[in-house]
Amino acid sequence: MTNPTSVQPNIPRYSIPVTKIISRFPKTLSLALGLVSATGFEPLNLWWITLAAFALLILSLQQAQTVKSALARGYWFGVGHFVVGLNWIAGSFRYQETMPVWLGWIAVVALSLYLAVYPAMAAGMAWWAGRGKPMAFALFFASAWIITEWMRATAFTGFAWNPLGVAGLAMGDGAGLVGTYGLSGLMILISGALVLIATRKWFGAIGLLILPCFALLMTFADVPEHDQNPGLPLLRIVQPNIGQQDKYEASYDALNFAKLEKLTGKPGPVPRLILWPEAAIPDYLEKEEWARARVASLMGPKDMLLTGGTALIFDKKANLTGARNSMFALTPGAEIVGRYDKAHLVPYGEYLALRWLLEPLGATRLVPGDIDFIPGPGAQTITLPGFGKVGVQICYEIIFSGQVIDAKNRPDFLFNPSNDAWFGAWGPPQHLAQARLRAIEEGLPIIRSTPTGISAIINADGQIVKSIAYKQAGFIEARLPSKHAPTLFARYGNILPLSFAIILMLIGIAVRKRLG
Repeated sequence: MTNPTSVQPNIPRYSIPVTKIISRFPKTLSLALGLVSATGFEPLNLWWITLAAFALLILSLQQAQTVKSALARGYWFGVGHFVVGLNWIAGSFRYQETMPVWLGWIAVVALSLYLAVYPAMAAGMAWWAGRGKPMAFALFFASAWIITEWMRATAFTGFAWNPLGVAGLAMGDGAGLVGTYGLSGLMILISGALVLIATRKWFGAIGLLILPCFALLMTFADVPEHDQNPGLPLLRIVQPNIGQQDKYEASYDALNFAKLEKLTGKPGPVPRLILWPEAAIPDYLEKEEWARARVASLMGPKDMLLTGGTALIFDKKANLTGARNSMFALTPGAEIVGRYDKAHLVPYGEYLALRWLLEPLGATRLVPGDIDFIPGPGAQTITLPGFGKVGVQICYEIIFSGQVIDAKNRPDFLFNPSNDAWFGAWGPPQHLAQARLRAIEEGLPIIRSTPTGISAIINADGQIVKSIAYKQAGFIEARLPSKHAPTLFARYGNILPLSFAIILMLIGIAVRKRLG
């Protein structure tokens, strides 16, 4: 039998100068393309560079002689892509004392070396199925990228940060049909079309652009919504600008609470839903009556307040066994009427995976404390008397497409209390962009409150209605935007992007057969 990896494919020959560079330095070029491709994410938002980088990657993959070469090119592209896109992780190591700061960059590179496996798989799958046929190759690559991106978001607890679709927010309304991972596939189709345009294959380029153009038309057809319907709840979103270095210092407790008090404002005639960020206060609200009373003293008689906090877990013998990262709903009478526990915890942030191995080596989690956080049961809806129904996703959880609401009890809006104070200038805008996609997918407004930014009201079309900039103290007082009817994605979830991937694959097979 013939070894399939040694077969010389019918490689398309392009009269483009860059092909000489590809043939001489394929891995180096792939790494460089990966590095620049991440500039399409926030805060740079150079999405056109991302499209060009992926177009050159597609060109490079088509020139690969073997599947092993294609895998290597996809892998080194992925390394560069994730190192730049995840550089904010390094900054989090400045806020703990047990590990050196430089270890943050080791963590970024190590994580990127793992995550690059997924672009490598997409590259190998596309080469194997579409080699020699440029249009078919782009279709197969888009299909494979959707599948491997979904795998990245689900395997080993998942790490869904910065799917390619986030750089395609200009086509954002397409996420309501095919989800974020389907939007990533549309980005690949555009890059594939750029290759065909450069080589004057006009018919194929037009074919690849049909679906992305449809997504763009959907977005442009929307009328910006700034709903100030007096029948909707009045929100008071607080951003106190409390740095991570000050959050757990006992000497800063009074000062930090004073910031929250000032920005919460005085009660008025209209009931307010007051929203504080994740870990807004260090108190244990369930155990400390004085702490609940202190918070309740800031509220009017018909107000309600949502705040992040910590719930302690005890065994039957009253021994402390763990903690939960929680959101509490408090009434003016200092009563807790709802609690949500974060389900999707951050590995090495909120718990130390493989503790038995890593702790003796000096590793620890980033959040202070020795007891790991315990995950909650998952997405749920909490009824707030007088304010409707809220779904909660604490910080990191909002990045997981298709996992953010209880579909059997759909909320009126999502609250995303976050703590982006760890993550420098790049993490917060990337986090906000991903929250915008959740709003589009689910057809729900999303409210974000963070200690240092970026806090925002996002309407159900994914548009930012109001926001508070990074590292600024402030508040937003506005009516809750109205929700939309459930989108197609809200009804069927990630079945849709995976089905879209299969459709692209079938079209690719048909194109390959048609073109011989």
